[in-house]
Amino acid sequence: MKLSDVIIKPLITEKATGKAQAGVYTFIIHTQAEKAQVKTVLENIYKIKVKSVNITHRRGKTRRVGKYRLVKTLPNKKIAYVTLKSGQIDIFPKA
Repeated sequence: MKLSDVIIKPLITEKATGKAQAGVYTFIIHTQAEKAQVKTVLENIYKIKVKSVNITHRRGKTRRVGKYRLVKTLPNKKIAYVTLKSGQIDIFPKA
């Protein structure tokens, strides 16, 4: 896997924004990605020092969709919680 494919996008929720003020940032990552890969990618992209990376797996929810209420399963997600030693990540860049 290429290092450019490791991080899919930052997770922007009310809970994640609250954690970001404490220095813990949340990202949705590729399902095959590992902690070391996430750490190296973030240090290269944002020029920061990463203290730790914690990863959780979130199973895709099932939904009933369509006229006949067929069951559809949403895809699984892998989420990384990144704690920084110093600095901060500018998730909302100013234009």
